[in-house]
This record gives sequence, structure tokens and C-alpha cells, in this order.
Amino acid sequence: MRPFRALRPASGQAAAVAAPPYDVLNTAEARQRAANRPASFLHISKPEIDLPQGTDPYAPAVYAKGAENLQRLIRTGILSRDAEAHYYIYRLRMGEHIQTGIAGVGSVREYDRNRIRKHEFTRPDKEDDRVRQITALNAQTGPVLLAYRSNAELQHLMERQTVAPPACEVTADDGVTHTIWVVTDRDSIAAITRAFNSMEALYIADGHHRSASASRVAAARKAGPDTDANYFLCVAFPHDEMQIFDYNRVVRDLNGLSPETLLAQLGQAFVTTPAEAEVRPVRPGQFGMYLAGKWYRLDIDPKLIPDDPVTSLDVSLLQEHLLAPVLGIGDPRRDKRIDFVGGIRGLGELKRRVDSGEMAVAFSLFPTSLEALMRVADANQVMPPKSTWFEPKLADGLLSHILD
Repeated sequence: MRPFRALRPASGQAAAVAAPPYDVLNTAEARQRAANRPASFLHISKPEIDLPQGTDPYAPAVYAKGAENLQRLIRTGILSRDAEAHYYIYRLRMGEHIQTGIAGVGSVREYDRNRIRKHEFTRPDKEDDRVRQITALNAQTGPVLLAYRSNAELQHLMERQTVAPPACEVTADDGVTHTIWVVTDRDSIAAITRAFNSMEALYIADGHHRSASASRVAAARKAGPDTDANYFLCVAFPHDEMQIFDYNRVVRDLNGLSPETLLAQLGQAFVTTPAEAEVRPVRPGQFGMYLAGKWYRLDIDPKLIPDDPVTSLDVSLLQEHLLAPVLGIGDPRRDKRIDFVGGIRGLGELKRRVDSGEMAVAFSLFPTSLEALMRVADANQVMPPKSTWFEPKLADGLLSHILD
């Protein structure tokens, strides 16, 4: 990790610029959110909203429009670039939850060497999109969310920096407050660099496509080790401050089974207990199931939990012992009978989708832990799809990395 010259909103402009991450809104939602907000970063991250309805979001004109919009915000002084390289303290507050991290740029070389570790497969089409966006803008505008094992030295440094007034603070539409301080002290910058460089590993929490595309851009440019193109925008948080929500499942049909037959078949792997209210699992190995208007608690047989970083995950256990053998969901990446519901939506969303008739059964899961994520990454393995849902999310537009 090293400091960088951030492109960021000028004083008083952060609220006008800040936008949700590009991949949490579809085009229609982005068009609505950016209406009457000419400085919204959605005009850069989702630039198809400024082109005619029906425009292919992956058309060359879209990337060109994003570059044009970025230059407009720079030309009009809404965005400006720091004259010197800094780190930036980035605090997220969502309700009672607070996490404080450090924004900088991570080394593509260390990513390629797996010192910045992955835990997900990426899709080539999504990588291609980010490569085109970075190339068109000559910038990385979506920060990668990283985790590091909590570090007392970094904690102390951040506490010292955050006693001063912040450079910006904005509360987004979803109620999350984003606060940024600029680290200008040379000794503090050097200490942060040393602390990160002494770590055995950093872990990608969210942003696998952004980091993979940065690596591809660096390779295409044959970027030298000290050039901006050999680094990617990221914000790193201590692992014990980060928050993972449950990532739940809904299935469209019962694979030809009746509810009674399904319940009977579960007895081979689970202890099934009827519940009077919605079931939010309280530990690993426990699941909730909503079926035919009723909630059940499912406790897996402990003998079925293997000693392996991936197959011991709750998402793997549910897939291996219920979704595949009972409901016939062989490949959750491609099977259109299954859908995934982030825990931020609440268990009421599971009930709603089943009661509406859209889905036949829903499963609530215990959230995957950061420790489990790091064990998978350390073993150089990948997690099943839709294993983690991080909240709160970083904003687009508050910090961008220009590739000189």
C-alpha cells in the first residue's frame, strides 16, 4: 500500500458528488437517483443514464460519456486533485456500527503474487466492463474494500488523525455517513506505509472485479512497479470492525416434492424444529427455513461438518446437504431456480417472496465471519457464490485514483 494524489470533491461538494457503488443500482435506479443532480458521480459510474433510453450500457459511447462527464466535473472545479500524495482516513457509520479504515492504493504486483488475497472467482464479462471503464477514464473510481488483521499501530495512528476536523462528511440517501480525513504529516504517512508493508497479507472483501481489472490494465500498459497504473484504489479496514450480513437463499419450486416430503427428507442431515416466529440463525450450522407459511429451525448434524475452510462454510453445507440433493440445485451460479437475498433486506423479504408465490421456500443463514473468509483466502481457495454481504458500503466519487 502507498499514498496517492486523490481526485476528490472540492470543499462543500461532497454531498453533491457522492453516489452508491456502480454495481448496486441498475440503470433505471441510477437514472432516478441522479435526476436533477448534475454533479452526482453516477454520471461517471453509470453514464448510460445520460444517453437515450435503451442504450447498451457496454457500448463504446457509454464509456466515452463517462470520461466526458469526469472531465466536466474536473473542469468546473467540482472535483480537484491533491498536489501531493496522502493517505485518507475513511470512516463509515451505519446506525450504531462504526468502522474506520485507511484509503490508499494497493500494489498490483502484490495482488498478482497473492499477498493481496482473493476469495472469489471473477466473471470475464464483468472484468471487461471495468477494464474499459478504467481505460476510458484513465482512472480508477470504485474503491476495492480490503480487510487486514487488526493492528494496534494503525489503530493508534488513526485515532490521532481523527481528532482534527474532517475534510468532508456526508450522509448518503441510505443513512450511512461517510467521513474522510486527509493524512498530511510525512511521519504518519511513512508509518502507515511501513505498517501495511509489514503485514503478511491483505484480504479483498468486496471488489474482486475491480482489482482483477486493475491487474489487466497494468499488464496491458506494461506498467512499471512505481507507476500509478501498477496500483489500484482501495480502502482497508481492520477485520474486527467490519460487518458481514447474512446472504440468504430463495428457491422457486420444491423439485417436484410436497412440503411434507421435503420435511421428511431433511431428517437425513438436519434436526428440524417448527418455530413460532421467523428464524434468524444464532450460530454456524443452524439455518432458518420458511415453507408453506411456516418457519422451521434446521440444525445440521455436527458429524457432517468437515475440517476444511470452504466445505465447512454454512453456504457450502446448505448446498451440499439440501439444495443439491433434495431441491436439485446443482450449480447455484447458473441455476435460475435459485435467487439470493442480502441480509440488509431483512427476513421479512424472504417471507414476502414465498407468500407471494414467486418462490416456494426460503432459507436464512448465519453470516460468514471475516475469520472464515481469511482462512479460505489463506488456503488459496474460493468461496461459493453469494457467501458474503458487506455493509456499509463505500461511496463512489469521494476518492478516485488517476493513472498518470
